[in-house]
Amino acid sequence: MTFQWTAVAAFLYGEIGVILVLCLPFISPLRWQKIFMFPLWSKMAVFWNKMFLTIIVLLIILFLDAVREVRKYSSVHVNEKAANVNSSAFDHIQMKLFRSQRNLYLSGFSLFLWLVLRRTVSLLTQLAKEMASHAALETQVNDATEAAKKYMAENERLQEALSGKGNGKKKESDTTEEKLKEEVEHLKAELQKTSNAFHKAKTEVAAVKKQSEGLRREYDHLMKEFEQLQQSLNKAEDKKDL
Repeated sequence: MTFQWTAVAAFLYGEIGVILVLCLPFISPLRWQKIFMFPLWSKMAVFWNKMFLTIIVLLIILFLDAVREVRKYSSVHVNEKAANVNSSAFDHIQMKLFRSQRNLYLSGFSLFLWLVLRRTVSLLTQLAKEMASHAALETQVNDATEAAKKYMAENERLQEALSGKGNGKKKESDTTEEKLKEEVEHLKAELQKTSNAFHKAKTEVAAVKKQSEGLRREYDHLMKEFEQLQQSLNKAEDKKDL
Protein backbone atom coordinates (compact mmCIF):
# COMPACT_ATOMS: atom_id res chain seq x y z
CA MET A 1 0.00 0.00 0.00
CA THR A 2 1.42 3.36 -1.01
CA PHE A 3 1.87 6.23 1.41
CA GLN A 4 -1.21 8.12 0.27
CA TRP A 5 -3.53 5.15 0.67
CA THR A 6 -1.96 4.29 4.02
CA ALA A 7 -2.78 7.84 5.11
CA VAL A 8 -6.36 7.47 3.82
CA ALA A 9 -6.79 4.20 5.72
CA ALA A 10 -5.45 5.77 8.91
CA PHE A 11 -7.76 8.74 8.39
CA LEU A 12 -10.72 6.37 7.94
CA TYR A 13 -9.92 4.47 11.15
CA GLY A 14 -9.55 7.80 12.97
CA GLU A 15 -12.97 8.92 11.70
CA ILE A 16 -14.57 5.70 12.91
CA GLY A 17 -12.99 6.15 16.34
CA VAL A 18 -14.08 9.78 16.66
CA ILE A 19 -17.66 9.01 15.58
CA LEU A 20 -17.86 6.14 18.06
CA VAL A 21 -16.68 8.44 20.85
CA LEU A 22 -19.19 11.12 19.82
CA CYS A 23 -21.99 8.52 19.89
CA LEU A 24 -21.27 7.37 23.46
CA PRO A 25 -24.61 7.66 25.32
CA PHE A 26 -23.19 8.67 28.71
CA ILE A 27 -21.57 11.86 27.35
CA SER A 28 -24.27 14.51 27.04
CA PRO A 29 -24.35 17.17 24.30
CA LEU A 30 -23.84 19.84 26.97
CA ARG A 31 -20.55 18.25 27.96
CA TRP A 32 -19.48 18.07 24.31
CA GLN A 33 -20.27 21.76 23.97
CA LYS A 34 -18.04 22.52 26.96
CA ILE A 35 -15.27 20.50 25.32
CA PHE A 36 -15.75 22.36 22.03
CA MET A 37 -15.48 25.67 23.93
CA PHE A 38 -11.88 24.97 25.01
CA PRO A 39 -9.37 27.63 23.81
CA LEU A 40 -7.64 25.06 21.59
CA TRP A 41 -10.84 24.32 19.67
CA SER A 42 -11.62 28.03 19.45
CA LYS A 43 -8.29 28.60 17.70
CA MET A 44 -8.86 25.65 15.37
CA ALA A 45 -12.39 26.84 14.50
CA VAL A 46 -10.89 29.70 12.47
CA PHE A 47 -9.30 27.18 10.08
CA TRP A 48 -12.02 24.52 10.37
CA ASN A 49 -13.93 25.40 7.19
CA LYS A 50 -10.76 25.64 5.10
CA MET A 51 -9.48 22.33 6.46
CA PHE A 52 -12.85 20.66 5.86
CA LEU A 53 -13.03 21.81 2.24
CA THR A 54 -9.38 20.88 1.62
CA ILE A 55 -9.89 17.34 2.91
CA ILE A 56 -13.11 17.03 0.89
CA VAL A 57 -11.27 18.00 -2.30
CA LEU A 58 -8.40 15.57 -1.60
CA LEU A 59 -10.78 12.69 -0.87
CA ILE A 60 -12.81 13.40 -4.00
CA ILE A 61 -9.62 13.38 -6.11
CA LEU A 62 -8.52 10.07 -4.56
CA PHE A 63 -11.99 8.62 -5.03
CA LEU A 64 -12.09 9.56 -8.70
CA ASP A 65 -8.60 8.14 -9.18
CA ALA A 66 -9.71 4.88 -7.56
CA VAL A 67 -12.77 4.76 -9.83
CA ARG A 68 -10.52 5.26 -12.85
CA GLU A 69 -8.24 2.43 -11.73
CA VAL A 70 -11.18 0.09 -11.15
CA ARG A 71 -12.58 0.79 -14.60
CA LYS A 72 -9.15 0.33 -16.12
CA TYR A 73 -8.41 -3.04 -14.59
CA SER A 74 -11.94 -4.41 -14.72
CA SER A 75 -12.12 -4.04 -18.48
CA VAL A 76 -12.94 -7.32 -20.14
CA HIS A 77 -10.55 -6.59 -23.01
CA VAL A 78 -7.62 -6.01 -20.66
CA ASN A 79 -8.37 -9.17 -18.69
CA GLU A 80 -8.61 -11.33 -21.82
CA LYS A 81 -5.45 -9.81 -23.24
CA ALA A 82 -3.58 -10.49 -20.01
CA ALA A 83 -4.92 -14.02 -19.89
CA ASN A 84 -3.75 -14.71 -23.47
CA VAL A 85 -0.22 -13.58 -22.66
CA ASN A 86 0.44 -15.68 -19.57
CA SER A 87 -1.11 -16.55 -16.24
CA SER A 88 1.30 -14.46 -14.17
CA ALA A 89 0.35 -11.32 -16.08
CA PHE A 90 -3.33 -12.13 -15.56
CA ASP A 91 -2.73 -12.59 -11.81
CA HIS A 92 -0.92 -9.27 -11.75
CA ILE A 93 -3.94 -7.58 -13.38
CA GLN A 94 -6.26 -9.20 -10.86
CA MET A 95 -4.04 -8.00 -8.01
CA LYS A 96 -4.13 -4.47 -9.42
CA LEU A 97 -7.92 -4.71 -9.68
CA PHE A 98 -8.21 -5.85 -6.07
CA ARG A 99 -6.02 -2.97 -4.87
CA SER A 100 -7.98 -0.41 -6.88
CA GLN A 101 -11.25 -1.74 -5.43
CA ARG A 102 -9.79 -1.56 -1.94
CA ASN A 103 -8.69 2.02 -2.56
CA LEU A 104 -12.17 2.83 -3.86
CA TYR A 105 -13.75 1.57 -0.63
CA LEU A 106 -11.22 3.43 1.52
CA SER A 107 -11.66 6.78 -0.22
CA GLY A 108 -15.45 6.45 -0.53
CA PHE A 109 -16.02 5.55 3.09
CA SER A 110 -13.56 8.23 4.23
CA LEU A 111 -15.42 10.86 2.22
CA PHE A 112 -18.80 9.74 3.53
CA LEU A 113 -17.70 9.53 7.18
CA TRP A 114 -16.07 12.96 6.93
CA LEU A 115 -19.44 14.43 5.98
CA VAL A 116 -21.19 12.41 8.71
CA LEU A 117 -18.63 13.61 11.27
CA ARG A 118 -19.23 17.26 10.42
CA ARG A 119 -22.99 16.78 10.54
CA THR A 120 -22.75 14.94 13.89
CA VAL A 121 -20.70 17.74 15.46
CA SER A 122 -23.15 20.39 14.24
CA LEU A 123 -26.13 18.36 15.55
CA LEU A 124 -24.48 17.94 18.94
CA THR A 125 -23.82 21.68 19.11
CA GLN A 126 -27.40 22.55 18.14
CA LEU A 127 -28.83 20.02 20.58
CA ALA A 128 -26.67 21.42 23.40
CA LYS A 129 -27.88 24.95 22.65
CA GLU A 130 -31.51 23.79 22.61
CA MET A 131 -31.07 21.96 25.91
CA ALA A 132 -29.52 25.05 27.51
CA SER A 133 -32.34 27.23 26.15
CA HIS A 134 -34.90 24.74 27.43
CA ALA A 135 -33.37 24.82 30.91
CA ALA A 136 -33.37 28.64 30.90
CA LEU A 137 -37.03 28.70 29.82
CA GLU A 138 -37.98 26.26 32.57
CA THR A 139 -36.24 28.51 35.12
CA GLN A 140 -38.09 31.52 33.72
CA VAL A 141 -41.41 29.69 33.92
CA ASN A 142 -40.78 28.68 37.53
CA ASP A 143 -39.89 32.26 38.46
CA ALA A 144 -43.00 33.56 36.73
CA THR A 145 -45.14 31.01 38.58
CA GLU A 146 -43.69 31.96 41.95
CA ALA A 147 -44.19 35.66 41.21
CA ALA A 148 -47.80 35.02 40.18
CA LYS A 149 -48.48 33.14 43.41
CA LYS A 150 -46.91 35.94 45.40
CA TYR A 151 -49.03 38.61 43.71
CA MET A 152 -52.18 36.55 44.16
CA ALA A 153 -51.45 36.16 47.88
CA GLU A 154 -50.88 39.89 48.22
CA ASN A 155 -54.10 40.58 46.35
CA GLU A 156 -56.05 38.37 48.69
CA ARG A 157 -54.45 40.02 51.71
CA LEU A 158 -55.34 43.47 50.41
CA GLN A 159 -58.92 42.43 49.73
CA GLU A 160 -59.22 41.15 53.29
CA ALA A 161 -57.76 44.42 54.55
CA LEU A 162 -60.30 46.38 52.49
CA SER A 163 -63.21 44.39 53.90
CA GLY A 164 -62.07 45.00 57.52
CA LYS A 165 -61.82 48.82 57.37
CA GLY A 166 -65.52 49.66 57.81
CA ASN A 167 -65.37 50.52 61.55
CA GLY A 168 -62.78 53.36 61.38
CA LYS A 169 -63.29 57.01 60.73
CA LYS A 170 -64.90 57.84 57.42
CA LYS A 171 -62.18 60.16 56.21
CA GLU A 172 -59.32 57.84 57.07
CA SER A 173 -61.29 54.91 55.65
CA ASP A 174 -61.82 56.67 52.32
CA THR A 175 -58.14 57.64 52.02
CA THR A 176 -56.95 54.17 52.95
CA GLU A 177 -59.46 52.57 50.63
CA GLU A 178 -58.30 54.68 47.69
CA LYS A 179 -54.67 53.77 48.37
CA LEU A 180 -55.54 50.13 48.66
CA LYS A 181 -57.56 50.24 45.47
CA GLU A 182 -54.65 51.84 43.64
CA GLU A 183 -52.31 49.18 44.98
CA VAL A 184 -54.76 46.46 43.99
CA GLU A 185 -54.96 47.82 40.45
CA HIS A 186 -51.19 47.97 40.28
CA LEU A 187 -50.89 44.40 41.50
CA LYS A 188 -53.52 43.27 39.01
CA ALA A 189 -51.54 44.86 36.18
CA GLU A 190 -48.37 43.17 37.39
CA LEU A 191 -50.22 39.87 37.69
CA GLN A 192 -51.50 40.21 34.12
CA LYS A 193 -47.95 40.88 32.85
CA THR A 194 -46.64 37.90 34.76
CA SER A 195 -49.45 35.70 33.42
CA ASN A 196 -48.68 36.77 29.85
CA ALA A 197 -44.99 36.06 30.37
CA PHE A 198 -45.88 32.66 31.81
CA HIS A 199 -48.00 31.71 28.77
CA LYS A 200 -45.32 32.97 26.39
CA ALA A 201 -42.62 30.97 28.16
CA LYS A 202 -44.85 27.89 28.13
CA THR A 203 -45.33 28.24 24.36
CA GLU A 204 -41.58 28.63 23.82
CA VAL A 205 -40.89 25.53 25.93
CA ALA A 206 -43.30 23.51 23.77
CA ALA A 207 -41.58 24.75 20.60
CA VAL A 208 -38.15 23.91 21.99
CA LYS A 209 -39.34 20.42 22.92
CA LYS A 210 -40.59 19.83 19.36
CA GLN A 211 -37.28 21.05 17.91
CA SER A 212 -35.32 18.87 20.35
CA GLU A 213 -37.38 15.84 19.31
CA GLY A 214 -36.63 16.62 15.65
CA LEU A 215 -32.91 16.84 16.40
CA ARG A 216 -33.03 13.55 18.31
CA ARG A 217 -34.77 11.84 15.38
CA GLU A 218 -32.17 13.15 12.95
CA TYR A 219 -29.40 12.03 15.31
CA ASP A 220 -30.91 8.52 15.48
CA HIS A 221 -31.15 8.50 11.66
CA LEU A 222 -27.44 9.30 11.39
CA MET A 223 -26.66 6.53 13.88
CA LYS A 224 -28.56 4.01 11.70
CA GLU A 225 -26.67 5.19 8.60
CA PHE A 226 -23.40 4.86 10.48
CA GLU A 227 -24.24 1.29 11.54
CA GLN A 228 -25.07 0.39 7.93
CA LEU A 229 -21.83 1.96 6.78
CA GLN A 230 -19.83 0.08 9.38
CA GLN A 231 -21.46 -3.19 8.29
CA SER A 232 -20.52 -2.42 4.67
CA LEU A 233 -16.94 -1.69 5.75
CA ASN A 234 -16.77 -4.97 7.65
CA LYS A 235 -17.99 -6.80 4.54
CA ALA A 236 -15.33 -5.05 2.47
CA GLU A 237 -12.63 -6.06 4.97
CA ASP A 238 -13.93 -9.64 4.97
CA LYS A 239 -13.70 -9.61 1.17
CA LYS A 240 -10.14 -8.32 1.45
CA ASP A 241 -9.21 -11.12 3.85
CA LEU A 242 -10.66 -13.69 1.42
